[in-house]
Amino acid sequence: MAIKVRRKYAWPESNKLVLMNFENSLSFARALDAADPLRSYRDRFHIPQVNGKDSYYFTGNSLGLQPKSVRGFIEEELKGWETLGVEGHFEGHTKPWAHYHKFSKEALAKIVGAKPLEVVSMNNLTVNLHLLMASFYQPTASRYKIICEAGAFPSDQYMFETQLKFHGLNPDEALIELTPRGGEHILRTEDILAEIKSTGDELALVLIGGVQYYTGQFFDLESITTVGHEVGALVGFDLAHAFGNLPLSLHDWGVDFATWCSYKYLNSGPGNVSGIFVNERFAHDDSLNRFAGWWGHNESERFQMKKGFKPMPGADGWQLSNVNVLSTAAHLASLEIFNEVGMEALRSKSLKLTGFMEFLVNQLSGEDQIFEIITPSNPEERGCQLSIFCHKNGKQLFDALTKDGVIADWREPNVIRVAPVPLYNTFEDVFHFARLLREHLEKM
Repeated sequence: MAIKVRRKYAWPESNKLVLMNFENSLSFARALDAADPLRSYRDRFHIPQVNGKDSYYFTGNSLGLQPKSVRGFIEEELKGWETLGVEGHFEGHTKPWAHYHKFSKEALAKIVGAKPLEVVSMNNLTVNLHLLMASFYQPTASRYKIICEAGAFPSDQYMFETQLKFHGLNPDEALIELTPRGGEHILRTEDILAEIKSTGDELALVLIGGVQYYTGQFFDLESITTVGHEVGALVGFDLAHAFGNLPLSLHDWGVDFATWCSYKYLNSGPGNVSGIFVNERFAHDDSLNRFAGWWGHNESERFQMKKGFKPMPGADGWQLSNVNVLSTAAHLASLEIFNEVGMEALRSKSLKLTGFMEFLVNQLSGEDQIFEIITPSNPEERGCQLSIFCHKNGKQLFDALTKDGVIADWREPNVIRVAPVPLYNTFEDVFHFARLLREHLEKM
């Protein structure tokens, strides 16, 4: 007999409370897929094969799948290089390379809720974190502390450590790492805001992940920004796990700066280009410290090769070098898809898809609590990802799932991360993940 449950979700496009009935059956999953307005987009991605059939791919939070259009975008630039050589920078080409960074601005701005002036694609995430710190972390004798979340991804941890040492500060004294309350896995918003307020005049910067990579918690970025500004601090975010995952409104929230990567939910390819957001209130502030490069210099004078850095307005002024065209071509291929679909439609499906997975996993765990989902149960506090905390046999279970074609992610010491991505994952994928989970649990 199929088991049903009623769950409540607030759909972002209407802010209405919608009731969703879930049922643990293959026919129900297929019915959801048949009614899915985004179902055709799966066919626009290459699905990795395992054991001669499509895998159950749930690691878009680590590396998104390849859009089939990527090859054509890259080959177009290869042909331009072949036939035009250096002239491809300026003429005879549909997308002149000298302006290549401009072709992604509109799409990036929509994804993060910004103005095109405030965003640009450039470098890699850790490079951008350091560049933004050079501008927005200016410690003084009295205001020098940074607030971040404990257990941040190592790129953030090492960046904080070395930046503070660069300024002659002791990370153990200057860095405040927020930890959950005893016996809890996620940070409470009220605790984050209370720490910001209590640090007060000593606080120079709040810089945390938009979505915590281990737990999948989506932080209240608007409230954090508001309270950070109230005590006189600047506020920035590492959006590696939020970009392309959830609708964002960085401009309206008043965020000072942010950076992200494009190879996770944005499906732009392994290690591909990062991007930054800098609020327009800094767009013409030439007094900000920065580590400059020639591509950030005044475009009208760039090729005069004169001394004296004059930054481009907005985020463009933080660029260092000219664009890596071949890798950015893959980035543009993915952005074309995001531009078609829009974040609201992706979020609408994501709420249902991740909610369905949550229902199935919780049902399997049962009263014995073999495992628990440590990602927030409130859909407004998470994106696609669910982090499944295994109380026993976690690695054994993960390895068994892998052999059966489930591509998920193991994080020490005991978490399986799964991210059903609305662009290419299906409700049937989710059902089979739960089915395989149940079968291997029964064997164990």
